[in-house]
Amino acid sequence: MTLAQRAFERLQAWPDLSVGPASCGTGRALCSARVEIVHFHSGRDVDLHLTLRAIQRFQYDLGGSSAIRLVPGSRWVTVHLDCDTDVDLLLSLVSIALKAHQSRPPTDLPSGCNFHRVTVLPRSGAGEA
Repeated sequence: MTLAQRAFERLQAWPDLSVGPASCGTGRALCSARVEIVHFHSGRDVDLHLTLRAIQRFQYDLGGSSAIRLVPGSRWVTVHLDCDTDVDLLLSLVSIALKAHQSRPPTDLPSGCNFHRVTVLPRSGAGEA
């Protein structure tokens, strides 16, 4: 089982999320009642939909993580899953995304996810035991 599959299984059990196709056309999505929250594109790469305010609030923390890729102007954050800690990070960020979208104005339409806009290189030592 890949790390993305493990994260997907844990998240699909959350009562505020439902499964659907990713609007970008690649992979599966987990959606809140209002918006797509997560796109699972591969066994390691996941796009997470945050609000611009949440990205700005956590910008330095997100930018300091080797698992996170930010695209300027995008409301999506790419999470590259190399270890169990990255899965835990993703789950925490999904919780933040759900809360952020609860107070988001309905006119704040999502931009497209980062699929094909981010290249993730493996971290040195990733996956080594």
